[in-house]
Amino acid sequence: NPSDCDKAKKIFCKLLTNGCGYGCQLHHVTFCLIMAYATQRTLILKGEGWAYSAKGWESLFLPISKTCRWTGGPVVASQWGPNSTTDSSQVIELPQLFQLSSRPRFLPLAIPEDLADRLTRIHGDPPAWWVGQFVTYVTRPSAMLQTFLNESKEKMNFTNPIVGVHVRRTDKIGTEALFHNVDEYMRHVEEWFDIYEKQHPRAQRKLYLASDDPGVLLEAKKNYPNYTFVSDNEVSKNANPRSRNTETSLHGIILDIYLLSRCDYLVCTLSSNVCRAAYELMQPLHGDASEWFKSLDSTYYVHGQNAHNFVSVEAHQSRREGEISFNVGDTIRLADNRWDGYCYGTNVNTGKSGLFPLYKTINEIERAKMPVYPEVPDLL
Repeated sequence: NPSDCDKAKKIFCKLLTNGCGYGCQLHHVTFCLIMAYATQRTLILKGEGWAYSAKGWESLFLPISKTCRWTGGPVVASQWGPNSTTDSSQVIELPQLFQLSSRPRFLPLAIPEDLADRLTRIHGDPPAWWVGQFVTYVTRPSAMLQTFLNESKEKMNFTNPIVGVHVRRTDKIGTEALFHNVDEYMRHVEEWFDIYEKQHPRAQRKLYLASDDPGVLLEAKKNYPNYTFVSDNEVSKNANPRSRNTETSLHGIILDIYLLSRCDYLVCTLSSNVCRAAYELMQPLHGDASEWFKSLDSTYYVHGQNAHNFVSVEAHQSRREGEISFNVGDTIRLADNRWDGYCYGTNVNTGKSGLFPLYKTINEIERAKMPVYPEVPDLL
């Protein structure tokens, strides 16, 4: 919120127009704000041509800045490049995340150096907490959207305790994710309630189910009659790829993410932007919600992130074909979590790729120097 917008340094970011869905767009805007924060620039977000709404991002969410929402007249913007972190240009234009060259260290999964010691002590997934701050900020609802969210929540009788399930189907299956049947999700839901009922014997088993396939809710209701389902199947119908780029569909997906993030536990696939956004939004709402979810596929990641590394704390000698060996202190770059105690990755020290036992490693939290903004009052 610079006092003089005309003189302020800015970073210019356009909403994507290449078929990127809402969850993808949300994480693109999040990336833009992280870039602005780390380079001490005001983010100027341009949403013309957005498939969901011709009015752009600010038709639903509060403006990124209260005082500066323009580029300052006919200023020629510099393109992001190798020296952009120290560039004196008044305006720098960002490319799409996947076209970003000269990748800075402060991109996720890095966390700020000045917060790192405290954050790693109190939170199980510091990068998710950090990204969650930005996701929360860029999705601050307008008064109209907040009214819609409140009224929808009340209409559905959404109350805690409740478990959220997001089942992504349609265009993702076979391209970005595998098919998972309803029973796979419900196995973890049942486990959570079995544990919860040890201390709350009369708890009602309540479930918020979100999906882009209307048949999922009908199947779940039929096979799990002992659950109360708090869901709106109209949202699922509007999430179909044929009708996704409408304001009605946009309101529906925003509602899904909002309510999933307000659940006590989340079962989903982290390969989905919707699942990751809900998980990220959970973090600022609680002291540490890093264990409040179960993913059926990927571990947590951010599109376009820098490497996710682990450091070995115990040596390992390969015992079977497909495993890799490593020494204490070796860095292993994660590619995929198999959720059976093993991950797939590359030993940076030897260059060999394969499975490795996760328990012999620790997560390496990347610390990056970022601005501390001493002029901003500390509210803590």
